[in-house]
Amino acid sequence: MRNFLRIASGVNVVPVLTALAAKPGLWNADTLRTAHPQSPHSQADDILVFFNSIPADPLDIVDDIQTQPFPAWSELPQLRPLIFDLMRLTEASQLGRVIISRLAPGARIAPHVDEGAPATFYQRYQVALQSHPGALFRIGDETVNFASGDAYWINNRAEHEVINNSNDERIALVIDMRLA
Repeated sequence: MRNFLRIASGVNVVPVLTALAAKPGLWNADTLRTAHPQSPHSQADDILVFFNSIPADPLDIVDDIQTQPFPAWSELPQLRPLIFDLMRLTEASQLGRVIISRLAPGARIAPHVDEGAPATFYQRYQVALQSHPGALFRIGDETVNFASGDAYWINNRAEHEVINNSNDERIALVIDMRLA
C-alpha cells in the first residue's frame, strides 16, 4: 500500500472512549472544520485538542504550522499516553494538530486533498478509537477499514474520503507530527 501504513495495533483506546462518553460537551465546541463553507468535514463532529489559532473571520484559511492546546487537552488527559507513545514510536520532534473526529452511521467526509503548511510540514497519523466493518477510509485507489486500536500513517496529500457504512459511530484520533 502506498497511502496507508499500519504502525501499531491493539492500542488501548478504552480510557479515551470512556472519557469522551463522560464529556459530550467537548464535541463541536469549535466548529471551524465542520462549519466552514468549503469544508469536506461538514458531516463530522470534531473536538480540537491541539490546533492553530482560529481566525476572527471563519472564511480565512488556517495555514500555520504553529499549534496550541485547546481546552480538550486539559479535559482529556487520557489522550496523552496515546499521543506521546506514537511520537516516541515515530521519533517525532514536533506535535501539530490533534483532532478527534466522529462520523455518524451513513455520514461521510467528502473527497478532498489536504493542502497548505499543516499538510506539507507534518505527517498525518490516525488512531481508530472506534471503527466497525463498513467504516471505509479511501485514499487514491486504496480503501482500508481500520480496526479499533489500530494506528496508521496516512497520505493526506492524496485525495481521500471517509464513508461510515457501519451501524455505529466511527471515532478517530487525528495526530499531525513532524518527524525528526
